[in-house]
Order: sequence, then C-alpha cells, then structure tokens
Amino acid sequence: MNTLASWAQQLARELLQQPLPRRWAHVQGVANRARSLAPVLGADADLLEAAAWLHDIGYVPGLASTGLHQLDGARYLRDAQHADAMLCRLVAQHSCAIIEAGERGLADVLSSEFEPAPDALASVLTCCDMTTSPDGEPIPVERRLAEIHARYGPGHLVSRSIRRATPMILRAVEQVHDRAAQTASLPQPDEGAWLDDLGRGWPWLEPGPTGSRNGSPTLFDWFELFL
Repeated sequence: MNTLASWAQQLARELLQQPLPRRWAHVQGVANRARSLAPVLGADADLLEAAAWLHDIGYVPGLASTGLHQLDGARYLRDAQHADAMLCRLVAQHSCAIIEAGERGLADVLSSEFEPAPDALASVLTCCDMTTSPDGEPIPVERRLAEIHARYGPGHLVSRSIRRATPMILRAVEQVHDRAAQTASLPQPDEGAWLDDLGRGWPWLEPGPTGSRNGSPTLFDWFELFL
C-alpha cells in the first residue's frame, strides 16, 4: 500500500541503515510504537508513523549542518523532498527541540522556519521517541532520560536541554498513555452497525469541526472526546 508512512520508511532506510545502524534501530522502534497507537490516532496515524520514521534523519552525515538534528532533518524534507508541511513541522520540533535550539543559539531560526506542530500531534511523537531505547526497544521514559544524560554527560548542551525539557516530556508521555488506555476501553461497534454507517464515519463518535474530510475522526477529535 502506497502511504506516507511507507514512503517515509523507505527514505529513512536509505538514509540511516548503512551509515547509522544504531540510529536506524532506534527509528524502527519509534515507528513501531507510533503504529501501535493507530487506534488513538485515527486519520492522523499515517502522518505520525511517517514522522516517527523520519524524526532522526538530521543526524545523517551530509545532512547535519547546524548541529540541531531536528532542524537539519526538517530542512532536508522541505527542500529536497518537498514533503508535507505538517510532517516537516513534526520533525523540526520533535521532543522539545526548541529548548535545544535555544542552547545552540538557533531558537529564532527554528521558530521562523517551522511553526510548532499542534500539541495533540507533537506529544505523540515525543512519547514514541522518549519511550524507545537507542537500540529500538520499548523503555520507560525515566530510563530513556537517564540514558541520554549518561551518554552525553552532565555538562553537554543536550543533557542541559533534556533536563529543562523533562517536565514537558513526562507530561506528554503521561497524556498519551492515558488517552491510549481510555481509547482501549471504548465500546466496539458490531460489524453490522459499522457497515450501515460507512458513509457517516464512526458510529459511536461524531467528528468535531477538525474531523477529516473522509469522515474519520482525527487525533483532535479523540482528544476532544476525552477532555
């Protein structure tokens, strides 16, 4: 099936698999985590999985120019791949990138080139990234944060950035986990009801004003349901 996520997977493989095999393992794990959240994401599932595949391409030699991998990866997607604008925004701002951008003197550059993605989307990518180890295994967010500090050392700007971003990262992970649990507890429609209502979207949920054009609930509709 030709989807945004399948295109992103192929591009990520071409860019990461050979030069950065451990980064490629991490990216595969993040994408698997995003795919597992498809019931929460609704019509946004394809976009979020694509962002998961591509979120770390800015580490690739030849693409890394500013030192801020989020910005370098998003620029490549925008300028070389002419990628979807929201996909570029997700990559550019993932995992509280604006904080590290400030440490590097790039906050104004990042903000002027890529508007932050809506929190409802950005929090999912942050959760997937921050609950996946460098080797692609699921990991509690606290262990992931500790691993980053250990890898870079206490004085490194990445460690400083992660320390400042920790409350926001923990909040994003908690929100996504809570909403996934709530989604799992929703009653499932019977097959006949679903078939009868194909033209009207989800039979047990009326999409809000942000519903997708095809009637399927977007991530924003799910979040509105739970607020």
